Amino acid sequence: MVILEDDHKTFVGLLDKILDEANAGYVFLVDKSGQQIATSGEMEVDPTSLASLTAGAVAATEGLSSLIGETEFTTLCHEGAKHSLFISQVGEKVILLIIFDLQSSLGLVRLRAEQNLALLKEAVDQVFNRSQEKTKKAAAVSSAAFAEISDEDIDALFG
Repeated sequence: MVILEDDHKTFVGLLDKILDEANAGYVFLVDKSGQQIATSGEMEVDPTSLASLTAGAVAATEGLSSLIGETEFTTLCHEGAKHSLFISQVGEKVILLIIFDLQSSLGLVRLRAEQNLALLKEAVDQVFNRSQEKTKKAAAVSSAAFAEISDEDIDALFG
């Protein structure tokens, strides 16, 4: 997935909105391979570790869901003494992570995440679809460049 500057601004704008509406401390968008896409808020945490561990938690949960016969679990919640996590899948390839403290509640965070999930999914889908189109065009150009070369031409080079 290739994210342009305008895409990043769109993601950050949506994350800022969720951060404010949910009274959260940190909102994070990561792809399922563990790569950071965008963030909003401030928290002293290693974003690379956070991204990879979030992706790992979602992957483990997918394994758990299949073990018990569910097709998927789309949300995860982890409650701690000071901070809690809300994790939700945004389509097939992206994960939303919201970190919040006692100044908010799981109900509010869940509500605000769900209210903005469609907008996030639409933005992610636009980026993904554009990336797929560029990949297809590049493959077509690459194939066309080699289409006129025959086996005989290759043999002549090495013969």
